[in-house]
Amino acid sequence: MYYFNVARDYFECHEVMEELWLEEGRAPLYQGLLQVAVGLYHYRNGNLSGAVKLFTAAIDKLEPRRAQQGTGIDLARLVDDSKRYLQQLERANEEPFAFYDLDILIVDPQLEKQVDDLIGHPPMAGEEH
Repeated sequence: MYYFNVARDYFECHEVMEELWLEEGRAPLYQGLLQVAVGLYHYRNGNLSGAVKLFTAAIDKLEPRRAQQGTGIDLARLVDDSKRYLQQLERANEEPFAFYDLDILIVDPQLEKQVDDLIGHPPMAGEEH
């Protein structure tokens, strides 16, 4: 959440989420979250087709889980935000739009505190996450 919401480092977010995805038995939830990050990374770097592909895959993974409890985030909001982003991406050749960040709304106070604690002491590159 720190890399996604605060640092806006979607590449590093992908790296951390991929580790978590593998540790958690390749759970589709984590794969969908990392795909949103990579979709944003691609669009920010001018790769429209890559962004469309990743947002489409992310929504496919996250939509069936949108009401899942215990994630610590508002997953339904992220799905809705991702769908709107994808719609803009699909029209971007005719109606270009400037890159903008998405936020993942944290609803778990403990998770929010962990992210807030990192703001004053961000992890170093290569540091264990």
